[in-house]
Amino acid sequence: MNVYFDNAATTPMRKEVIQSISSVMGECFGNPSSTHSYGRKAKTYIETARKGIASLLNAVSQEIIFTSGGTESDNMILNCAVKDLGVTTLISSPIEHHAVLHALEALKKIYNVKVIYLNVDSLGKVDLNHLKSLLEKDDSKKLVSLMHVNNEIGNILDLHKVGELCHLNKALFHTDAVQAVGHFKFDMEKLPIDFLSSAAHKYHGPKGIGFSFIRKNSQFKPFIHGGSQERGLRAGTESVHNIVGMHKALEFAYDNLSRERTHILELKNHFKTSMLRAFPEVKFNGLSGDDLSSTYTIINVALPITEKKASMLDFHLDLKGIACSRGSACQSGSNSGSHVLNNIQSDQLKKWPSLRFSFSVFNTRAEVDYVISSLKEFVN
Repeated sequence: MNVYFDNAATTPMRKEVIQSISSVMGECFGNPSSTHSYGRKAKTYIETARKGIASLLNAVSQEIIFTSGGTESDNMILNCAVKDLGVTTLISSPIEHHAVLHALEALKKIYNVKVIYLNVDSLGKVDLNHLKSLLEKDDSKKLVSLMHVNNEIGNILDLHKVGELCHLNKALFHTDAVQAVGHFKFDMEKLPIDFLSSAAHKYHGPKGIGFSFIRKNSQFKPFIHGGSQERGLRAGTESVHNIVGMHKALEFAYDNLSRERTHILELKNHFKTSMLRAFPEVKFNGLSGDDLSSTYTIINVALPITEKKASMLDFHLDLKGIACSRGSACQSGSNSGSHVLNNIQSDQLKKWPSLRFSFSVFNTRAEVDYVISSLKEFVN
């Protein structure tokens, strides 16, 4: 049996998305910047998708800027906030995605801005009292960047609480919502968020395409120079078929959200119950074992086995046709381990192997049972 439980890394495309992409690739090859009929047709596809995505988020279409994915979206927002808006203090957490962490460190070196990391407890919860004290500390222009759903441990951030705290203190708020868009509803008219990042391949769309939500009248200047595409912020000929595919994927995700969420949450709970029955000493990292405080798509487990035995775990799972992740997929091949787990785990748990299992609507209870039995076989 082959089991794919690494949906937090990327998801398989829905057949409906593949069909829409293929259709556009076959019938629409014009450059969207051209004024003839071929170009106008391509431009119509793009703007229809932009309006559709904006509508799904209760945003204004001009606030949706297409990018190559979450990493570019994060970099665009953080860089432009410093360069164009005069932000001199950046506040984040040590368990963000590297697209944010590495961008912050680069901005610190290049522009000499202050970067401050919030305290995080052993469950991966960000200390909002620490945030409040930092926001109130001085009158410097600040931006807070905190992810909505952590990509490794699944913790959910209270966007309303953080956003209101930021705006009360006249700070900007950016959220990396790559693991959240398509899995949770967003009402950008009501949410106190200035900037948001997203990537289509996390909700059964194509890779290489995403979008930034940039609140209107933000005063951002071009991030990529060249033509006037994407409101002048991001030059370059648009990937029409991928933009259409992203819109289709997001539309499908939200049309079926309630039904698919129920199915996936049932799988996660079945996995959790089965793990506890098979390994009573197992620990769930962060808040991933808590249905109310973590996403229904991710669970991260620390297995009570020796370091020596753990060294063969990846090989065993791969041999069994099981795809999951040791920490985050963006870390694969690295010997440094997960920076998220290094920041929150006790010394004892750091000795155990941790595995992230992430689910989608295409997974089944039989797959969960197969994974549990394979783990039992390995341990025993």
